[in-house]
Amino acid sequence: MSRRHRARELALQILFQLDSSQEDLKGTLKTFWFLHRHPREIKEFANRLVKGAQENLKAIDEKIARYAKHWEIKRMPIVDRNILRLGAYEILYCPDIPIKVSLNEAVELAKKFSTERSSQFVNALLDRVAHEKSKK
Repeated sequence: MSRRHRARELALQILFQLDSSQEDLKGTLKTFWFLHRHPREIKEFANRLVKGAQENLKAIDEKIARYAKHWEIKRMPIVDRNILRLGAYEILYCPDIPIKVSLNEAVELAKKFSTERSSQFVNALLDRVAHEKSKK
């Protein structure tokens, strides 16, 4: 497993925790990293993803909602919602990460932490986000 893939898994766990507990970002990160020791490179990349997704949460959720026909963000399974947020953040705000990598990583997270059907949903939705971005 690559370091970046591991960082994405950890970022997903942190986003899940933030979403389900409504705790503050700073406190959640402090507690999480106290309990989960990882190399600096993994921690830094995970923090970048979490902080970026949280700072842009409103815009990311609006983008997801635009393409999630018949699905309200708040009614999506919490893990799927946060995989989408993580993937959308990378696609929209991380030009140093190839879009195909972001899409693939999000699908792999969905396969591991959710369901096969969720991975198809994540792929279709993030593909629309990526397609819109590439038109700009």
